[in-house]
Amino acid sequence: MKKNSGKSTLLWSVIMSSPGPLVVGIGLLVGKSSTQLADFIRRSIELLAIILSFIIYCITNKENVTDEEKKQKLEKISNIFVGSSMILSGIIMLILAITSQSSEKGNVIPGLAIAVLGVVANSIFWIRYKVLGDKTDNNILKTQSKLYRAKTFVDVSVTVALTVVLISSNPTVSYYFDLVGTIAVSIYLAYSGSATLYNILKKRGKSEDERERA
Repeated sequence: MKKNSGKSTLLWSVIMSSPGPLVVGIGLLVGKSSTQLADFIRRSIELLAIILSFIIYCITNKENVTDEEKKQKLEKISNIFVGSSMILSGIIMLILAITSQSSEKGNVIPGLAIAVLGVVANSIFWIRYKVLGDKTDNNILKTQSKLYRAKTFVDVSVTVALTVVLISSNPTVSYYFDLVGTIAVSIYLAYSGSATLYNILKKRGKSEDERERA
């Protein structure tokens, strides 16, 4: 039952995350916000990470899979990809924030709508993965909890930045809020991804020490 709960939660994560890049991407056709562009790239990379996690979770939790070492290696690959995706997203967003010179942001409503929905959906998934991860002690689910915690805070930042861009009549104010919003999001993503990779490497180091002692 717990395995099925993890699988169904990951499947819903894939389903709920899939429309995000499409809608934000369409919004980019009529908007020029660096926050919105960075958000599109971030959502696309994270979607790939979630899909990979779902596939590996399904493989490692089949009833006929008994090779524990192989399962741990696959779970590690999934978690490394998730951590790397957060770091890569953060770096891309930071580069876009620094290089963006446009003060005309266009229509940011599609990106704002997705960000608001993301705050609600991602916070639910964050709690759900936290509970499942604690119950099952599954590394993939625990890492997904960290990813969705980051996604929740990122969407809050994106919502604030795009709201200011939408309601502000001052292009300078919009530009700097957009810039600060993107930089804040990129730093948090890079930090979260780095922390995830650090924990993976730390566990790996402990496992190698235990093997040497044995």
